[in-house]
Amino acid sequence: MSDDLKKLSKEAYGGVRGEDYVPFIPANEVIPESTSYSIFFGILFAIIFAAANTYLGLKVGLTISAGIPGAILATGLLKAVFRRNSILEANYVASLAAVGESIAGGIIFVLPAIILIGLNLSITTVALVTIIGGLMGVYFITPVRRYLIVQEHGELIYPEAMAQAEVLVNANQGGRGFQSVLKGLGVGAGYKLLSGGLGLWDETASYVIMAYQGTMIGIDVLSSLLGVGFIVGTSTSALMFAGSVLAWLSLIPLIRFFGVYAPEAIFPSTALISQMSASEIWSNYIRYIGAGAVAAGGFISLIRSLPTIISSFREAMGGFGKGPKSHRRVDEEPAIGWVLAAAVFGFLLTWLVPSIGAGPVGAILAVFFSFFFSVVSARMVGVIGASNNPVSGMTIATLLVIASVYRAMGATGTEGMTTVLLATGVVCVAIAVAGGVAQSLKATFIVGGNPRKIQNGMFMSLALASFIAGATVLLLHNAYGIGSAQVTAPQATLMRLIAEGIMTGQLPWTLVIIGIVIAIFCAFAQIPILPVALGLYLPISLNSAIFFGGIIRKLVEMKFNKLESERDAAVERGILISSGLVAGDAITGILIGIFAALNMQINFLATIIQNGALRNLISLVVFLILGGWLYRDSSSIRVYRDI
Repeated sequence: MSDDLKKLSKEAYGGVRGEDYVPFIPANEVIPESTSYSIFFGILFAIIFAAANTYLGLKVGLTISAGIPGAILATGLLKAVFRRNSILEANYVASLAAVGESIAGGIIFVLPAIILIGLNLSITTVALVTIIGGLMGVYFITPVRRYLIVQEHGELIYPEAMAQAEVLVNANQGGRGFQSVLKGLGVGAGYKLLSGGLGLWDETASYVIMAYQGTMIGIDVLSSLLGVGFIVGTSTSALMFAGSVLAWLSLIPLIRFFGVYAPEAIFPSTALISQMSASEIWSNYIRYIGAGAVAAGGFISLIRSLPTIISSFREAMGGFGKGPKSHRRVDEEPAIGWVLAAAVFGFLLTWLVPSIGAGPVGAILAVFFSFFFSVVSARMVGVIGASNNPVSGMTIATLLVIASVYRAMGATGTEGMTTVLLATGVVCVAIAVAGGVAQSLKATFIVGGNPRKIQNGMFMSLALASFIAGATVLLLHNAYGIGSAQVTAPQATLMRLIAEGIMTGQLPWTLVIIGIVIAIFCAFAQIPILPVALGLYLPISLNSAIFFGGIIRKLVEMKFNKLESERDAAVERGILISSGLVAGDAITGILIGIFAALNMQINFLATIIQNGALRNLISLVVFLILGGWLYRDSSSIRVYRDI
């Protein structure tokens, strides 16, 4: 029977022991997997998704899943272009592509904070931290892989891995999804080139409400933000926008209402409030409130997850090395020597590499937390998926412990904070990578791939992609400045604030505590905390664009409200197009950033039209047209005939 006629069996979701499950490609059937094609395109997609997610994460604080788009692209490319019909090759490509998102998530959380404290960050340092953390994240889950993936089959669902497996199987039947991603990528790239590259319209439309304490409303008319909003959905985007409404239409006017009479600057600002714009008030005051809310949200998430974390580690370690050795393809895994080597090299490199230099204590802590949270992360994604994995909470907990230990050892100042951040960065990458690897290993188990080849391939691709991710960080810093309105780097700013708060004690704690109280209110009101906290922490212009994308998705869902299968197909197509929009915007944005870093920028609209209100109108109209196109293409009657 050909792959085109097969579907995943019900046993893929449980009802049978993992040892008795027959994969989509049975273990006795030999088909290509790690070939020159799959290795090349896997690494290529890992680099693309690492760069795109690093770009997006530093701008927005969010990353997009790479596993499912990677599966679509891999199947479409291999089948439509190269006439190769091996689902194991496509899974190999998708798994390598997924690690690009994982390392981006690990990098953007901590490492840009080194730039924010005033020091230089090199590509080599980013790559070394990523490779060390990635080495541990990839191989530390090896001893528990069989227990988590095989023996817990049907108990641990791994929802995103199952979605990836379904996409691999169904995409093998045609190239519709591949076409949707490419269409979004082309439109996103073209839109970014015309706006950010040639300056045919501004990328932000804003309006200052002078009658309301000079506060501001606005929208960043970026295709990537429209795509992110569609992907995250109406609920999350609405909560993010609600946080911005609280900040920009309540807190900022309140601060200015009272602060305008202050005769002196109020810490932490060095300027009079009466002379500050709404954006400056947000930057100097509101971001600390947002930081408190984000940190509290991470802690509350971690506390709520503690029972799961403890049971995850206990149960995972209870299955350490369980199961008979087998020579079947689906049971092959890296030798235990790789686990020991990862621990030894992780310790030695974190201690001895000059650009990290965490010392023996920092290296021991890095290895310990990397192992503990890697095992936890690998199991938690089996319950809630990699997209919802509380990496932030685990990273904050790690940072607090490491910073407190170093402070007790007498480390202070910028040098002490740098060491703390680098050691924490290693752990953060390990946590993010471990979750991504576990997800890919589950999809590999379902379709019948080789775990050893997947893990080795994922480490190889992350090692190469780490240099591109590091280059993306530095490029954005040189072009716009990390921490600026264009590159807000929200998580890294939060990590800097926490490190500074412990190492120096110089923080406006009143503002931070206000944010914590807002987070506690959300918890009691049973409102998701992190979306609201990000709304406080990020500019309203950014969140309003994401909210607009969420509205487009809601309109698509409403069109097929009574037709469930058609609605699901329309949303699926919209998500694929939106993934392309994000990737196209990000890739082109990186290229434009190169020219910006070289001071080679063009802005035709600003040269021709001096009237700001008219430029705002033009930008809004173009963005509405883009939103209308996304709605039309997602909800077209062709959707449920073609997919």
